[in-house]
Amino acid sequence: QVQLVESGGGSVQAGGSLRLSCAASGYTDSSYCMAWFRQAPGKEREGVAGIVTGSGRTYYADSVTGRFTISQDNAKNTLYLQMNSLKPEDTAMYYCAAGPGRFYCGDFSGRVYRYWGQGTQVTVSA
Repeated sequence: QVQLVESGGGSVQAGGSLRLSCAASGYTDSSYCMAWFRQAPGKEREGVAGIVTGSGRTYYADSVTGRFTISQDNAKNTLYLQMNSLKPEDTAMYYCAAGPGRFYCGDFSGRVYRYWGQGTQVTVSA
């Protein structure tokens, strides 16, 4: 069974940085999709960044391109999201997600990602 556990959220002032981590276990495929999503109160869930674990190819939402970086440590089965130049509008619950690698990992519509972590809160103050 796939398990995803996020950590690293917190509160930061605008312009600051945070790094989120997601410890993954139970996935036996050689390559699969992993991603970060976020959801702010009253808003729909939004895909932020995705990665193909086998090739390392990455995908980003326009709202975070140039500020956020998704990466992985395969030896530790850990996914990261480095967030720089944070803005108040980045405030949300951030979720780690995983799905089959045979799909297009840049598809953040909900069709690809089937496994979810419990989330970690990120709060950015002005």
